[in-house]
Amino acid sequence: MGDTRLPRHMFLWCLSAVYMFAFASLFVQIPGLYGNEGVLPGRLQLRVSGKSVLEQLKDSPTLLWFGPRLGLDTQQCMELLSLTGALLSLMTLALPVLRDCRVFLVLWILYLSLYQVGQVFLYFQWDNLLLETGFLAILIAPLKMPWSSKVRLHDGVTFWLARWLLFRLMFVSGIVKLTSRCPTWWGLTALTYHYETQCIPTSLAWFAHQLPVWFQKLSVVGTFVIEIAVPFIFFSPIRRHRLAAFYMQVLLQVLIILSGNYNFFNILTITLCLSLLDDQHVNFWLRRPTPKTESTSLQTLFSGLAVMLEIGTYALLGHWTVKYFDLQVDWENKSVSSKTAFTYFEFNGFLKTVTVPSIWIGVLSLTWEIISSMFKCACVRGVLWRLWSTIQWAVMAAATVSMFAISLVPYTYFEYDAHSNLWPGIKTAFELTDRYQLVNSYGLFRRMTGVGGRPEVVIEGSMDRNTWTEIEFMYKPGNMSAAPPVVAPHQPRLDWQMWFAALGPHTQSPWFSSLLHRLLQGKRDVIRLIQTDESQYPFSKQPPAYLRAHRYKYWFSKPKEDGSYPQRWWRRVYVEEFYPMVHLGDSYLEQMLVQHGLKDKAPPRRSSNAMLPQFLHHVGEHAREIPAPLLLWILFSSAVTVCLLNSLRSRAHPHQHESLQNKHTDKQAAGRMRSDVALEDEKKHEEDAKHDAQEDGKEQDEDAGSEEEQEGEIEEEEEVNTEETEVDNLRKRK
Repeated sequence: MGDTRLPRHMFLWCLSAVYMFAFASLFVQIPGLYGNEGVLPGRLQLRVSGKSVLEQLKDSPTLLWFGPRLGLDTQQCMELLSLTGALLSLMTLALPVLRDCRVFLVLWILYLSLYQVGQVFLYFQWDNLLLETGFLAILIAPLKMPWSSKVRLHDGVTFWLARWLLFRLMFVSGIVKLTSRCPTWWGLTALTYHYETQCIPTSLAWFAHQLPVWFQKLSVVGTFVIEIAVPFIFFSPIRRHRLAAFYMQVLLQVLIILSGNYNFFNILTITLCLSLLDDQHVNFWLRRPTPKTESTSLQTLFSGLAVMLEIGTYALLGHWTVKYFDLQVDWENKSVSSKTAFTYFEFNGFLKTVTVPSIWIGVLSLTWEIISSMFKCACVRGVLWRLWSTIQWAVMAAATVSMFAISLVPYTYFEYDAHSNLWPGIKTAFELTDRYQLVNSYGLFRRMTGVGGRPEVVIEGSMDRNTWTEIEFMYKPGNMSAAPPVVAPHQPRLDWQMWFAALGPHTQSPWFSSLLHRLLQGKRDVIRLIQTDESQYPFSKQPPAYLRAHRYKYWFSKPKEDGSYPQRWWRRVYVEEFYPMVHLGDSYLEQMLVQHGLKDKAPPRRSSNAMLPQFLHHVGEHAREIPAPLLLWILFSSAVTVCLLNSLRSRAHPHQHESLQNKHTDKQAAGRMRSDVALEDEKKHEEDAKHDAQEDGKEQDEDAGSEEEQEGEIEEEEEVNTEETEVDNLRKRK
């Protein structure tokens, strides 16, 4: 696999956004859900005992144990943790320098602390998935220190864990639909019920529900292919296989987002899908040029074989799809018929055959990543840098292998033989780390509910037991004329639990008695969970004297015969009484509260004048005045705006740097020209001086020559004179 630096940055950025959505969404709901006068007070999970802080942390690993030391009760401490997590993840989303492993460690600890006391309102699979993904981010994110090396050669090893988690999530979610023996999944009719029976559908779900049955069944076939067959090519050595798998997974998640409100779950799944990408494909998205290398004849041969293998894989996948789902094209009716052409026992045999090989595929893929990273470390220049890279590689490789090993325990839950053959040491390690939610088992949409109609609980209130008024929730279906809303990435956790409560008797949902009790008391924090705008709540001026709950069955309305749209989105039929009529002091209500341990009297709320509790109160009051989905998108938009400004600024800096460099080079060129001119002038001066010196030397030589000639002439004259005198003397003697 190629370099994954850009996909890792995208992974950490998207995970920061998911953390921000999760913390901010929970922050506005804490007083109504976990407050001292909420539905399930959080203080009931943290009872005072004589144990030390370390023992308390061992029993329940949460930072809420330190709340009393800060002068905060459980509700205020939960608000502090969620607000800190929201602000820290928002800054991490906006500022790249904060995408550090220590920051993600803090975010993971904060969410784990809230999860420990969250009870049924936080026990969703996507909460577990966020904790597991958040822990992987601690290993994937860099440790940004001034002396840290910029090159992290082990990143491919740790980032592989995100791909393995994606494989477990999708593969297990696909097979549990068939191992549950749900007749709608085996009959390929699940989507004919899904759009109207999911918890909080969107308006587009109504249109998707009107699609023909043959198309709905074909969509179920596509879901099985994407969730069961496609995950195996996550580990393919062929790059185009992984890219095709990425787009198929993202397509499925986008369709779920358009038709249903599943908070941050689908965004988190798409975040995991980024582990299938590489730098080359991200640069293709960004229209960045990539260096082209000349391919040799051997590389051309391998690329040709890869294309043939790729085409063969798709052909085999298509053949198995047609064979095992008996796809036949009906040209007359312009439709495609489909049905399952295998039995439950044959599918169990398939699971026994494929479970152990899937583990070995993961082992081989991880081994390749570890070995390739080891060779990269061995090629680092410098003894100290090579040693430091090798130490990092060894630590991260050991952590990755450990995470992979303990993840095999929940992964093999669906196959008894593979699970029983696991090494006991792995099971022991899983039991020791289970409380921290490091690895989890998944299986979404195991069974399709609401086959005979969508069950829905409707609460009614009255002042005189004669006139009853329905209490309408903001998000869940109730008013038949109200359009299904778009809520994601916010999760209204009370609305979600109302959907689960409607599937069985109220005794299976102990919190429902507490909800009615708080509404009879007129608790404002609980009312805000139902209606943010209290003027829309029918008993905003005075709490109801009596409450009761009925179960209805809802269906999407059908288009009119002329093809026009109906005035109402829903139609409903009364089924039965869900909760009997109760009032404050009612014996049945008191019995239910005592039975489920919810009768504990709330401590007297003291108005603290400390700065921190007052700050939390004011921030919470202002935040809850804004609808939660709008608040989340405002925060996200502000962070994206900061990111765009930083991007534009970083793009502007290179131009400024280039202009400064150009000016500097111009100055250097001018200086060089000046120095060249000065050198030329100096050379000219030196040449002139040399020339003058030569001329002076010539003149001096000429002068010296003339002097020598004059001296010679004088000597000759003197010699002539002496000769003449000698001749005169001889003459005189004669």
